[in-house]
Amino acid sequence: MTAALFSRGKGRRAATAACAVALGLIALSACDKPTPIATVTVGSTTVTAEAAKGCYSEGGQLSKSELNKCLDGAPEKTIKVTTGEKVRIGVDPKMAETGWAVVAGTPVMNEPSKETYRSFDSEALLSQSNPQTGQSTPVDKVTLTVVQVDERGKGSQRPKGIWRFKLERDS
Repeated sequence: MTAALFSRGKGRRAATAACAVALGLIALSACDKPTPIATVTVGSTTVTAEAAKGCYSEGGQLSKSELNKCLDGAPEKTIKVTTGEKVRIGVDPKMAETGWAVVAGTPVMNEPSKETYRSFDSEALLSQSNPQTGQSTPVDKVTLTVVQVDERGKGSQRPKGIWRFKLERDS
């Protein structure tokens, strides 16, 4: 009698283990693969972010509709900066492979960078250029957009991923 109970218990444990493994695999298949990380550091404060949902294409470039949606969304992370501080931006090495650039109202970098780290003056980022006069006006906040470009394919440099941060002047 003891042997019969033991073998039934063993079967139940095996069935329970098989169900747990199956549920674990289902749960893992529902997870999104994490995107590369972009980091913004001002002084001793650092914020990091993954690309917003739908704002990263693993296999190529974002479509125009995806790009417009990503650029219309509000940044999730905010960092404060005082006048004269440096704003340091770091990117995942995967982003540096294809190149990346920074936009803060207007393009900040003339060409995409293949480096994993760049530093900018806060005043260059917290200013808005007037196309009519050519002069820059200070602003209190700006959306800092890190753009990974995809240089493969049609000879274009369309975005592959978008990371957005809010940069605010700390008074």
